Amino acid sequence: MKILITSAILMAISTVAMADKHSNPHQFDKCMAAALEERPGDIVKVEFKNEQGAHMYEFDIRGIDGSDWDVECNAHRGLISEIEREVDSVNHPLFKAKMKVSESDAREIALAIYPGVIVEVEYEIEPNGSASYEFDIDTTLNQQMKVEVDATSGEIVEANRELWQIGLE
Repeated sequence: MKILITSAILMAISTVAMADKHSNPHQFDKCMAAALEERPGDIVKVEFKNEQGAHMYEFDIRGIDGSDWDVECNAHRGLISEIEREVDSVNHPLFKAKMKVSESDAREIALAIYPGVIVEVEYEIEPNGSASYEFDIDTTLNQQMKVEVDATSGEIVEANRELWQIGLE
């Protein structure tokens, strides 16, 4: 069953990647291979986003190590730019150790800058060990934004426009 889900996601992603004017199917394949080399496992979701003018693929990988990973790859260069670990909740020891800002406060911070509806939240451990909330917001401007709020300081550390997403939430 797991292989069927991964295959279906990959087929859909390949179709979207070929149809999207910003995507290059060769670079998509290169990015996917690089992501799986960094964190072997099953791809459960792929997002394509605009990060400060650069197009990025973000692969959500359920690792063979039992952890969930977000692996970002530059869509033009085909190189990995960031690896973050996803944890299941604010109560995960790695997240809880850094958390000083509640999820409800972090939601208010994100929505104050990007008004709309939060449709997904992830709890991430950044490469430097810090913790952040990542909110997917359907904005009042009919865009989807990914907004990261630092769980220690409450600062917005990243905000990017998501162009498309395929796979599991």
